[in-house]
Amino acid sequence: MTDALSVEQQKERLNRLIKELNEYAYQYYVLDQPTISDSEYDQLYRELETIEQQHPEWITPQSPTQRVGDVLLEGFQKVEHDTPMYSLSNAFNRQEIESFIDRVKKATGPDVTFMCECKIDGLAINLNYEEGQFVQGATRGDGTVGEDITTNLKTIRSLPLTLRKNQTVEVRGEVYMPKAVFAQLNEERDLEGLPPFANPRNAAAGGLRQVDPRQVAKRQLNMFVYSASLNDTFQPQTQEELFQQLDALGFRTNSLNRLCQTVDEVMAFIDEISQKRHNLPYEIDGVVVKVDQFNYQEQLGYTVKAPRWAIAYKFPAQLEETILREVEWTVGRTGVVTPTALMDPVHLAGTTVQRASLHNIDLIQTLDVRLGDTITVHKAGDIIPEVTGVILEKRPEEAKPLFIPTHCPECDHELVRINEEVALRCVNPLCPAQQMAQWIHFVSRDAMNISGIGEKMIQQFLKQELVQTFPDLYRLTKEDFLTLERVGEKTAQNMYDAIQQSKENSLERLLFGLGIHHIGSKAALLIAQRFETMDRIQQSTAQEISNIDGIGDIISQSLVMYMSDLDHQKMIAEFKELGVNLNYLGMTQEDLNQQDNFWTGKTVVLTGTLEQLTRNEAKQRLQALGAKVTGSVSSNTDIVVAGEKAGSKLTRAQELGIEVYTEEMFMEQLIESEG
Repeated sequence: MTDALSVEQQKERLNRLIKELNEYAYQYYVLDQPTISDSEYDQLYRELETIEQQHPEWITPQSPTQRVGDVLLEGFQKVEHDTPMYSLSNAFNRQEIESFIDRVKKATGPDVTFMCECKIDGLAINLNYEEGQFVQGATRGDGTVGEDITTNLKTIRSLPLTLRKNQTVEVRGEVYMPKAVFAQLNEERDLEGLPPFANPRNAAAGGLRQVDPRQVAKRQLNMFVYSASLNDTFQPQTQEELFQQLDALGFRTNSLNRLCQTVDEVMAFIDEISQKRHNLPYEIDGVVVKVDQFNYQEQLGYTVKAPRWAIAYKFPAQLEETILREVEWTVGRTGVVTPTALMDPVHLAGTTVQRASLHNIDLIQTLDVRLGDTITVHKAGDIIPEVTGVILEKRPEEAKPLFIPTHCPECDHELVRINEEVALRCVNPLCPAQQMAQWIHFVSRDAMNISGIGEKMIQQFLKQELVQTFPDLYRLTKEDFLTLERVGEKTAQNMYDAIQQSKENSLERLLFGLGIHHIGSKAALLIAQRFETMDRIQQSTAQEISNIDGIGDIISQSLVMYMSDLDHQKMIAEFKELGVNLNYLGMTQEDLNQQDNFWTGKTVVLTGTLEQLTRNEAKQRLQALGAKVTGSVSSNTDIVVAGEKAGSKLTRAQELGIEVYTEEMFMEQLIESEG
């Protein structure tokens, strides 16, 4: 299309595309109200890329293509802030909040009001805009001098490159990592034998200091803006008015705030947010209470370190004490040997837990944790229970240092550390624990989904040497099953039928089931959608694989290495001979981009128990219709499908005003869209 346009028309088209794409990004990332589908956006984005490739001299910093650059940063330049970035004084109880409010009222007057806001647990940033254009972003640093991270900040989709008004302004906010992204990141790091991040804040801070902006983009960071420096052309009178003007400029602000007058009102908001915090998609560690009127803020002024007109109420640390009774070492399907603390039951962030991660021996040695110790535990990102410390003054005399295994607890093979990674690994390919974990993974619901075959049945298969490799499963006969303990005619037939039915699975299930290092169910789906057949996957290069959006170098190299192994090639050939489907049966990405039905482009959350479908079946059918199915409710969610015994996700949806479907409504719309 662009080739048929004149140079002047191409330039005009480029400018229009930049304006339209930035507007669509604002509607999606800031307002949470997308007005076009992802496929339409992608089509316009590709058109812009084509024009810029033909005319690189036309590329401007405001172009959405410049959010993720290819230039590696050699380091970070120092930036002196125009006005200092102060820290806040802290309060830990009602009495301290009451003292703050009394002190403010004595210095101002009875008409003073207070804006209460969530204290996002992230990384403070300073953003400079000149005549509506984003020109520089920096970390807080020591409050006076920070680091220039402009290029990395451009990867945050909710950060506007161009304001909606031609305004010069300096604003401040907080960059954070969503809880769901944090959990996924730590899961990936665990598979790679890397130490997990302690919390989303550390992960966000580490992400922003990556030297490669493409790696920053993978962290999927987000942000809220909460303050600004006033100037001749930007003069809101209150914090409430500031939020309104920031919204009008195109910034993302947090709507969870409240204007209060009394101590009771402030504490009521704090109590309310304290109850909601575990269901929020981001971490908060308190509530900031600010004088709302800017003339009173100016009158109150600052101490050397903090403003006198604001205070941060800090939630009690989400730490609980318990007694460490035992440490369990388990072997995963990749050979990583992981320690888990077994402890006295403790109530933590809404649930009772008796097991917590100790991650690796480096953490054990750093904490010097021993059996019988009183330990502190928390939920990282409100999700994963983990040990954080030892209370040494409560250590009993009989406390014993932990036994660190030198050999695999299952096969007695010597454990190793590969390439200085923190994980202990069993590298014995015949390790029964790894084999068992690999088989359980292969037949699991998200992989080949073979019902009726669980751990106990697999143990019998292996014990009687009915199977050695995955293809052997498809050589089993009904008579083979009848030789097993407690297996009758009906059970044998059901297992045989389930195995035969799994031959018809789409390619991504087999690809995931193979247990290839670093390839989860989402990556398997993306790869299957792109190449469509196992033959094409086997012939693909690392570069071709990494070109898939959402697939990086680590995954692509792992896949190529797996496919180049002769034993793996032989196994895939056996699958083919046995009639196992090796083709992708779902809609390709091109098909998804072209289809248009009720569910296309919608973000859906499934909660509770469904009677007519399993959650996994519902997820697959929704994805086949172009929907995005996520595990947590946020302002980006379009529909929540609530089955029986729907819990906190339903409550969260009702709080946010998100449309809720009963199972009957869901099935009716699902069938209509599929027809």
